[in-house]
Amino acid sequence: MRTIKLITLLLVGCSLSASAQLPINDTNTPLHLLKPNYQTPYGAPKVEKVKQDMDRVLSFLEESMPMTTEDGHIKPGAMRLTSYESGVIYAAAEDAALRTKDMRYMKFAEDRLRFLSDLAPKVANKLKQNPQSDPQMKKVVLPAALDDAGAMCAALCRLSLQQPYKAFEPRIENYMVQIRRQHRLGNDSIFARERPHHNSVWLDDMYMGIPSMAWYACLKGDTKLMHEAVEQIRAFKSRMWMPQQQLFRHGWVETMTPHPFFPWGRANGWALLTMCEVLDAMQTSHERMSQAGKTDYDGYDEDRAFVLDLFRQHVAGLAPLQDKTGFWHQLLNNPSSYLETSATAIYTYCMAHAICEKWIDAQAYGARTLLAWNAVSTQINEQGHVSNTCVGTGMGFDAAFYCYRPVHYMAAHGYGPTLWAGGEIIRLLQQAHPKMNDSAIMFYPTEQKTQAPIFSEDEKNVIDW
Repeated sequence: MRTIKLITLLLVGCSLSASAQLPINDTNTPLHLLKPNYQTPYGAPKVEKVKQDMDRVLSFLEESMPMTTEDGHIKPGAMRLTSYESGVIYAAAEDAALRTKDMRYMKFAEDRLRFLSDLAPKVANKLKQNPQSDPQMKKVVLPAALDDAGAMCAALCRLSLQQPYKAFEPRIENYMVQIRRQHRLGNDSIFARERPHHNSVWLDDMYMGIPSMAWYACLKGDTKLMHEAVEQIRAFKSRMWMPQQQLFRHGWVETMTPHPFFPWGRANGWALLTMCEVLDAMQTSHERMSQAGKTDYDGYDEDRAFVLDLFRQHVAGLAPLQDKTGFWHQLLNNPSSYLETSATAIYTYCMAHAICEKWIDAQAYGARTLLAWNAVSTQINEQGHVSNTCVGTGMGFDAAFYCYRPVHYMAAHGYGPTLWAGGEIIRLLQQAHPKMNDSAIMFYPTEQKTQAPIFSEDEKNVIDW
């Protein structure tokens, strides 16, 4: 084999020597080995490199989200401890610990959730007298919106399933009070808001409300609530889903005719992530009930099939809109809008997770999932900053509103999805079998021992046209 490789390199060398004097053509040059000028790294990343990127992000978050009090209230860091973005970060860190086996990620989430849960009863009376005395803890003690309650509650429920802690219980119940009393609309009681207009439905609220219901149902063995979580997905589909495009609109206003279609990238990410979370919660609940000798509720299989089918349709709608760089656009159907990191990271996680769970086909979606991670990784710098993330965004009904939303590395929306994506890419690399074949990344059902390309990676690096 070594002799064959040496002969091959000699032939390539002769070809290079000849091509230095003659114009490159089909007979004197192996043109198929010319190096593509990819804008984003192409191929399967190394697990070690993915972990290094994640570790940089975690170090930045540890520094930016300190657990410090001053005069009895939280001393602000660079990022808040109690926003919905924080809830996403905590849930992602919990999963990252499972995927990387690095308990530093679990410690990051658990320490902060315990800190907040322990602090809450100490400041409750003061906050009730003066709600502005600690704006961060106000969201914990006196949540007033799904943004305050949903993501944080889901992170606490997920952690309680792994690391029970008594102080979590009143916080979870307090969050669930807000989720239950959230403004609802219509016969299907869909989550709604009173802004920007009366009875406005935000796609974001799929994530802000539904995963917390599902994980709480799993924690408590509440099958009625699990079914209600699925019914909320049905309600969002009835108003927000565009079947021809297989995408969701961002906003829906009861009094508006017609209902415009603006498929904002991150909101579609929240919708896809919601379905991932509900499917996971249903599976975890099913396993816990089976271990307890109980059977699931009538309609469980139908509910799961509905969510899985909608998830697959959504992935099918998103996949062809991926840019050649691996990113998705801020407005998914508008290639003139900028390429955005947080949405791309969410899609990376959801697609990688779905492949690992056998919900979607690795051969069809594996390569684009790796390309998406490679794109996200280009936005992580040495300091652990995640760049090119759209800042918080309300509801709009014109393209300019979305296309000119600012981006900033301090937008916390990008950090949880990036940790989530990195951890699941590691799982994908370890569980699936990506391999280069004819210069393209392919996924195989088993590990491929044979060398598919004619040249090894080292040999291809010698051929530098």
